[in-house]
Amino acid sequence: MLSHQRRLVAGAVRRVGSRAPYRSVEAAEGEKHSVRHELGSSEIAERFRIGATLACFAHLTDLHVTDVQSPARFEFINREYGDPRFRELLPMHRPQEALNEHAIAAMIRTLSAIDKAPLTGSPMELAIISGDAVDNAQSNELANAVALLDGGRVQPDSGGERYEGVQSSGWPDEMFWKPDGGSRREDLMRAMYGFPHLLGLIERSLSPFHSPGLGMPWLGCRGNHEEVSQGVGIVTPELAAAMVGFHKPIGLPNGLDRDSVLETFVRRPEAFMAGPDVPVTPDAGRRPFTRDEFTAAIRQEGNAHYVYDTAAVRFVVLDTACTAGGADGCIDEDQVRWLDRRLTEARGRPVVITSHHTLDTLGNKRRAGGPRYIDVDELLEVVHGAGNVVLWLNGHIHANVIRPRPDPRGNGGGFWEVTTSSLVDWPCQARVVELFEAGDDVLAIACTMVDHDGSAAPAGAVEPAQMAGLHRELAGNVPVAGFDSGRDGSSLDRNVILPVRRSS
Repeated sequence: MLSHQRRLVAGAVRRVGSRAPYRSVEAAEGEKHSVRHELGSSEIAERFRIGATLACFAHLTDLHVTDVQSPARFEFINREYGDPRFRELLPMHRPQEALNEHAIAAMIRTLSAIDKAPLTGSPMELAIISGDAVDNAQSNELANAVALLDGGRVQPDSGGERYEGVQSSGWPDEMFWKPDGGSRREDLMRAMYGFPHLLGLIERSLSPFHSPGLGMPWLGCRGNHEEVSQGVGIVTPELAAAMVGFHKPIGLPNGLDRDSVLETFVRRPEAFMAGPDVPVTPDAGRRPFTRDEFTAAIRQEGNAHYVYDTAAVRFVVLDTACTAGGADGCIDEDQVRWLDRRLTEARGRPVVITSHHTLDTLGNKRRAGGPRYIDVDELLEVVHGAGNVVLWLNGHIHANVIRPRPDPRGNGGGFWEVTTSSLVDWPCQARVVELFEAGDDVLAIACTMVDHDGSAAPAGAVEPAQMAGLHRELAGNVPVAGFDSGRDGSSLDRNVILPVRRSS
């Protein structure tokens, strides 16, 4: 549902936990489009008209297709929320993650059903997925992501015949939400935050299903979760072996130096497998995918940075994943030189850049050899110098944020940086983006948030739409990351019209 017609917000209290109530999701009045005028004068912003459509597309990001039973996931680190030394490793688990694929499928259904965009009335011609389509750089996750987007059989389950993960009733840790209830005592998510009991939910969520696919071309982008384990740790040979192995860690190893925990995980994540563990069924499908396999999946050759041209617009996809590990991104001088050439080729045409990382999260300094990293100021100098970039789309921070990036030369130019929230966390949204002629020297970008067709009252979460709706409801009730987190942004980060000067 397009959110200018109807919005989804926190609703009535359903249950009360000892720390917070568990709330429903309910519909609210739609949100009209606001016009922003930070790039250029307010006169330009206020006199725009809706002219010819140059591009109309969907933006999705941070889907996080997840193998929830992988031996190479470290959910137990969530216990360390209170220790700031673990902050950059969290979260390692989300209560809603077994339902991720159903939420993604619901968004795909919703986008496919939009026959015309809200301002221009144009059909969507393209979808952009700006990274973190998968959670743990595993081949089975990538296969499911492609099946969801292209259409095909989605197989969330892995390993053996029965579920072997942290949300099973017999798992030896009560900090995780257990839909069937704990075998020994109530789990903390139900006791403290009022999460429900839903018998058989995990088994239903992991059953195979068919995705109809987007029904339109899509552009894939490489994020940190496509490159490193849980978006942070280098996939070493030892960790790659553990991914397809039969031991799953359930606690921190003895003697771990907490003062260097981040760098230990970045460089040697397998060190976190040296503590207590439980046996699980191995699965060769969990092996890490290579960069070549990723580029083949997104229909590219060699590099994960590339261009895609339509009749009126050039789209440039950048690769900002850091091979040396860590969550934040980087970009090297070879790729920036390549970008400069691609922008020069497109003189006189508007350009849309896509990356996984925001400009403010491109500061990863870890090195794995190779060309020099370029800092953001140098990168912006190239982009502003070209003069034809009007929009930069990204994700990574799981929040709706829109920021003007004015040309520092003071000529009234610049571009808009539009960051879209994730599908895995509240508010579980995507955007429809329209680029159109808006005057003699003005273009405009219209952004409209999209809520997927999951049920707002998911009841027992039996049907696909109910499971997608439950995913969103659970995401809204997650402590710190839910309804009250601010991740949905302000009205000026959601349904907006963004005028920008046309380059000469």
